[in-house]
Amino acid sequence: MDNDIVRRITWSIMLTASSALASLIASRLAAVAYRRFFNEEPPE
Repeated sequence: MDNDIVRRITWSIMLTASSALASLIASRLAAVAYRRFFNEEPPE
């Protein structure tokens, strides 16, 4: 991986994937907390 462009693309892919995963986890955690606090499904 001596090519700077390949490194930048790889970094962008890793950053995008980790951001998407973090967003998914945060959304699910918030939904669980909402259900426990209000005893109903969260709004969409």
